[in-house]
Amino acid sequence: MSTNIIHTPQQGRDPATLAPRSIRIGLDPILTAAAIGLGIASLVTLGGISHAQMVRQGGYLAVGLLAMLVLSRFDYSRLRELKWGLYVILIAAILVVLAVGKSIGGISTRSIGISVFSFQASELGKVLLIVFLAAFVVDSSRKTSGRQLVARVMLLALVPTMLVIGEPDLGSGLVYVAAAFAVLYIAGVEAKYLAAVLALGVAALALVLIAGPLIGFHTYQAERLTAFLDPGAVPARDISSALYQQQNSLTAIGAGQKFGLGSVATSTAANFVPLNTTDFIFAALAERFGFAGAAFVLSLYALIIWRTLRIVAGAKNLFGALIAAGIVAMLAFQVFVNVGVAVDILPVTGVTLPLLSYGGSSVLTTFLALGLLQSIHAQARIAAGTKGRVLSF
Repeated sequence: MSTNIIHTPQQGRDPATLAPRSIRIGLDPILTAAAIGLGIASLVTLGGISHAQMVRQGGYLAVGLLAMLVLSRFDYSRLRELKWGLYVILIAAILVVLAVGKSIGGISTRSIGISVFSFQASELGKVLLIVFLAAFVVDSSRKTSGRQLVARVMLLALVPTMLVIGEPDLGSGLVYVAAAFAVLYIAGVEAKYLAAVLALGVAALALVLIAGPLIGFHTYQAERLTAFLDPGAVPARDISSALYQQQNSLTAIGAGQKFGLGSVATSTAANFVPLNTTDFIFAALAERFGFAGAAFVLSLYALIIWRTLRIVAGAKNLFGALIAAGIVAMLAFQVFVNVGVAVDILPVTGVTLPLLSYGGSSVLTTFLALGLLQSIHAQARIAAGTKGRVLSF
């Protein structure tokens, strides 16, 4: 008859240490550091243009960073059940802005003034739309064919897109479309359907250029696009007006040369470059810190995009992967378009540079998106730990 011998713990050894160690969940350090670096670059750049805007931007960054930390500890999977509520909030917020929002320059109604803060529904709508579309695709992919899924997703995305363009805010509308396309791509939709979506997008853009003024698309937007694509088609007296922003932006960027002009940068500080703290802040950055500073900031964006792609690949479920894909499309599209406009390779569309451009709505929306990414990252590590796997992030 065998007996089992129970060994007593060795002296000085805590029995609790024999149990499996709990999983320590933290933020993605590279993603967090890159976001903080961009925030610092924003403050330094704004400090040479407007002290008041720099102070307010510091407040927005602090609140946004706190929101990211809070959201990172929230299980993003719970948002899947709230998809239709989020979609209703998205549409309602845009309609409220259209109804009672304040006018910018007498031609655009994009925000609601709340004390010193201007709330832009189109900015918050980027994150709301991405979460909604991700949940919709996950819940509908097994019930519908690929063609039906593409049609429904694009229809649901086009409703807020057209409302935002009607403000008018063409830039945000294009971001919505880019995010929807990324969600469909990661969902595994066939290439032929994605090609059809692209073809329809080109046709829609052509329609806007031709018939835009008749449906509320403002004349100045059509002039900008036409002047960029075919300067000869625009009367000579309108060329300088249509391309004024980009001409001065190029002048400022060129003046910065390798290492910038520092405190003697005058083109952006003296407001020769319009919208030098928002849509054309890249020109202000390049003039003050030169090629070196611009390259450093672009490298921070590259780090964020790289980490987001890793989060897409490591997400614990399809819902998380689709959210991360929509966010990476949102960020990459905004960086590409904003910088492309500043260096005159794309027409002016009014897209902000994430975390660098001045504005509470833009900063807070970007940090909410980063918070979702951190949540997806954390939940993936939890799932990997419970399965006995180790994820390398």
